[in-house]
Amino acid sequence: MLGEYRITGRGASEIAASVERGVADGSLEPGRPLPPLRELAGELGVNPNTVAAAYRTLRERGIIETAGRRGSRIRARPVSTARGAIRVDAPPGVRDVSHGNPDPALLPPLADVLAAAARRQRRVPELGLYSGPTVEPEFARLARAALDADGVPPGPIAVTSGSLDAVERVLAAHLRPGDQVAVEDPGWGSLLDLVPALGLRPVAVAVDDEGPLPEAAARALAGGARAIVVTDRAQNPTGGAVGPARARELRDVLRGFPRTLLIEDDHGHGIVDLPLHPLAGTTDHWALVRSTAKAYGPDLRTAVLTGDETTVDRVTGRQFVGPGWVSRLLQSAVARLWAERAVDPAAVAGAYGERRDALITALGRRGVAAHGRSGMNVWVPVGDETGTVARLLHSGWAASPGARFRISAPPGIRLTVSGLTGAEIDALAAAVAGAMEPARRSYG
Repeated sequence: MLGEYRITGRGASEIAASVERGVADGSLEPGRPLPPLRELAGELGVNPNTVAAAYRTLRERGIIETAGRRGSRIRARPVSTARGAIRVDAPPGVRDVSHGNPDPALLPPLADVLAAAARRQRRVPELGLYSGPTVEPEFARLARAALDADGVPPGPIAVTSGSLDAVERVLAAHLRPGDQVAVEDPGWGSLLDLVPALGLRPVAVAVDDEGPLPEAAARALAGGARAIVVTDRAQNPTGGAVGPARARELRDVLRGFPRTLLIEDDHGHGIVDLPLHPLAGTTDHWALVRSTAKAYGPDLRTAVLTGDETTVDRVTGRQFVGPGWVSRLLQSAVARLWAERAVDPAAVAGAYGERRDALITALGRRGVAAHGRSGMNVWVPVGDETGTVARLLHSGWAASPGARFRISAPPGIRLTVSGLTGAEIDALAAAVAGAMEPARRSYG
């Protein structure tokens, strides 16, 4: 059965676990068809309904997909082999520009604010107890003020453990397994893993330097997508940012689908100097999330979530019966960082922008087109993604393969500029141009 691999089990959970093991160890390759329900049921000596339940579990876990009469097959990129595994490890002596991390030198020190938050908690003990507020009042006040200043519609404030946690909770609050979600392509690899892990089906929406293409978004929603996720600024991996004209076009599209769940990711808040042009409020249900990771430090694990009352109520209600709340100690520390203006967004944006623009210019001098309108990444379209990454590694640079970020978009590589010095930028551009040369000769 299925070549060398034999699916086993008597119950639905055992059968599903057997398939998962085969996917995890490589015995069941991506795209491999699974036996029809009745055929597998006959071989295992179980009721077809048992196999159907196993396949349903595997679909909900993002391991398999079912295409009507064509049957079920292992997903092209099952959750068991998530995009996070598509990476290049930088051996000693190789410069790593694949990581996507902020520059530690641009992050504020945390020792004093964490100590101050702990002292405050000792003075107000209830803040550290189960009965304390789920959202620290000063955190909520400052978060709401910043959202108001950027034109985000009124809505309650919730706190989650980062952007992805917020997106997952919002999707789970409204959608069911099998629903379609429109996602940017290329887009954030972690989101492209999350959607199928929830049993949802991603629908690719092409992007350019101004964000999602309106016609592509309209096709996805007309085709049945019940939700769409849009990155407002510092799009990962392309650096795109939604400008005023694109925002108007996308709002026009969304008005035609008022029941769409709109999720906006503004993780670039605090590290970009481009204004926010929110889409929020165009549809009945919406959410906007702002992580503190890029501006204040990934380990703070704190994000602001706002949205329509129903959406936020559903998220906080489910959160209450799970983790309950995000550490009020961390909330208090973040609020203090905001109040003290510990990060100068213009200065941080300027530092990243200088490096980003210098790399794009250096690549351009060598005939290499690249994208990076905001944030800390530069996206370079390439003809031969695997070969380019391998040749770059050989020349001393570890780049992120575009496959981590793509569904059907053309190949590319992502370069993180946050840790680069001026001298390194020209050397990296030369290495990229050299790594692309064999493919350019072949396709030129």
